[in-house]
This record gives sequence, structure tokens and C-alpha cells, in this order.
Amino acid sequence: MSRVIWIVLDSVGMGNAPDAEKFGDAGANTIGHIMLRFPDLRIPNLRRIGYGNIDGMENMTPAEHPEGAFGRLAELSAGKDTTIGHWEMTGIHTPKPFPVYPDGFPQDVIDEFVRRTGVPGILYNGVASGTVIIEQYGEEHLKTKKPIIYTSADSVFQIACNEDIYPPEKLYEMCRIAREILTGDHNVARVIARPFVRTGNGWARTPNRRDFSCKPKGDFLLKRIIDAGQTVYAVGKIEDIFAAESISEAVHTRDNMDGMDKTMDALGKVDRGLIFTNLVEFDSSWGHRRDVADYARGLEDFDSRLGPLMDALGPEDTIVITADHGCDPTYQGTDHTRECVPFLLYGPQVKPGVNLGTGTSFADSGETVRNILGVNVPDRPLPIGRNRWPEIRK
Repeated sequence: MSRVIWIVLDSVGMGNAPDAEKFGDAGANTIGHIMLRFPDLRIPNLRRIGYGNIDGMENMTPAEHPEGAFGRLAELSAGKDTTIGHWEMTGIHTPKPFPVYPDGFPQDVIDEFVRRTGVPGILYNGVASGTVIIEQYGEEHLKTKKPIIYTSADSVFQIACNEDIYPPEKLYEMCRIAREILTGDHNVARVIARPFVRTGNGWARTPNRRDFSCKPKGDFLLKRIIDAGQTVYAVGKIEDIFAAESISEAVHTRDNMDGMDKTMDALGKVDRGLIFTNLVEFDSSWGHRRDVADYARGLEDFDSRLGPLMDALGPEDTIVITADHGCDPTYQGTDHTRECVPFLLYGPQVKPGVNLGTGTSFADSGETVRNILGVNVPDRPLPIGRNRWPEIRK
């Protein structure tokens, strides 16, 4: 029985998006620029699959005999964020971007949030770096018990609270209320809980972050898998990204290594279907923080766990590795970057050395996963995406 282990390296783009200039991201290249800074990056397992062999890959030596299939995917939808990227992977096209709030949220939205949550007002309400904003308002938050509200270049409504003032469950309740308020013209992609604690003389965000996405609509891959009687096992923030729609079971994670541990654990729980993992630290801890060194270290740590996962595959298992957008830590600003993403496949059924070139939608990955799992094959493809399985299946 077929299984797919689909790992999203959150934000690990590879540049060269044909429309990057329209998004203000001409020249951004997450992995290419990390490799430029760290040319001896130790990622032997990614390299052996064919990471360096992908068309357009910069600053990485290709493998002489790659053991997997490899390509890159351009994004079709109008965005460069987590929700739009993951949704497109599963066949959902988003031609209209979610709303953003460069000047903060309208007063009527804030007033409704305060009224319904019962908080004594809010602090800030504008675009900010999450780590900077808690440094600026942490003390005032403790004194006033007012939540810190902020956004970014993405379509997000973020609520930061100290865990001693508002425990995570109370913060999540606020987020659910905000999610109910933010509909219609204000239907932001995600409401994000950003809990933090005091550490010495400063502050630190905790692993208790949660995302409250708008619900995906229409026909998409996860629904197809569930309808076919197979399992969708979500690791990390996958459950949040899809608002728990068409998820059989979900586990949340502390960090990337916990995500890989729970992915390995899932091999003993899922007999047939999809193990869908998001590794968010690349984005949240290193990409947005423009921390090149730790981003590089995180890639090496992931690769060290990828090897055992490759060795643990059964005869009908396939690993798929991709990303949802870029977040070049060497680039200007602190926001996501519009980039192509890698598309790597490895497993006993995958013909080695196949170059898949450049796909025109992230959904090529989802349509290929659909065919690997034998879901509605071949009569009903996903709304977008090209099936590459016939080209690479042994």
C-alpha cells in the first residue's frame, strides 16, 4: 500500500521566480545565497537525491549520479505566503491575494476585537517584526494586560501575549474570536497566536504558536485522500494551515527536529496515505530573523535526519520534498520572497536521475502525490497541477 511522506521546508526557496520583480523580490534566492555564504554546507542526502541538479540551482555542485527525481516549481497564485503556497500544492488556485494591512487594521475591527474578547484595549496595531515588537511593548503589556496586535507584509493578524498574563488557551480563544471577526473584505489568510515569556532582562517567543487559517474551499488533494478512505497525518502546522479540514490526525511540534521525530513516528502509524510535514523553523526562526548562520545549520540538521528517513522507507513509500515560498535571509527587509521552490522525489519506486525541469504551478507536487497514492486515477485530476509520476515511476 502506497504512502507519501511529504516534507515542506518552510521558506526554503531557490530563486528565479519569473514574476519576482512584481513582488519586489528580484534577485532573492534563499538556498542559493545561503550556499554562497556557506559553500561547504553539509547536506549530503539532499545532494544525493538531486538538489544541486535542479535547473537554475545556484552555488551548489550537482551530483554525478543523483538517486532521485528533481525539478523546480513556480507559483501560479497571487501570493508568497504560507497559506497560499500550501493550498496551491494541494490544487487550490488563489488568483486574488488575501488582504494586507500596511497601515494597521481598521478601528472598527479593533473595537470589535476588544468588545468581544473583553481585553482592556490593545497595544500597537501596525506592521512590525515579532521579536522587536515584544521588546518594545513587553513591559507595558505586563502592566496593562493589553494584547499586542501587529501584522506584516503577509495577510496576518498577529496577537502577542505573555503566557503568565494570558495562558496559551486564553490566547487561542482570542484568536478564534479574531478569526470570526476577520471575514468578508477582511478575510486575512491567518490569525496567529504569538505567546512569549520573560527570559532574564529580555523576552522570548515560545513553541506554543498556533495559526488560525481561513478554511480552504472547493476540491483539493487532502479531501480527495480522505474521501478515498486513506489517511492524512499532519505534522507541525499543517493542521492549522488547512483549518483542520480533511485531516485524519494531527500532531504539533516544538521545532524542526521534533517535526522529523514525529514524521518518523508516523511511519509506524500510517499504513496508507499521506504523512504531511511542515518544518517551520526555517521561516519563523531564521528566515524572518535574517539569521543566515542558523538557517545553514538548520539545513544541516534536517539533512542529518533525512538520511534515516530515507533508510526507513518501505517498498511503496515515496518522499517528496518542496517548499511553500522563499524567505531569503540575505535579502532586504524581513518578509517572504517570491521564489521558485524545489521538487524532489525519492523512494524505491522512483527512477533515479530524472530531471523534471520547471513546473508552472506548485500543484504539480500535489497532482503527482495524488497519482502515487492512486486517488481518483486517472479520470479526475486536481483543478491545477501536472502529474509527473508517469515520467519518474520505475
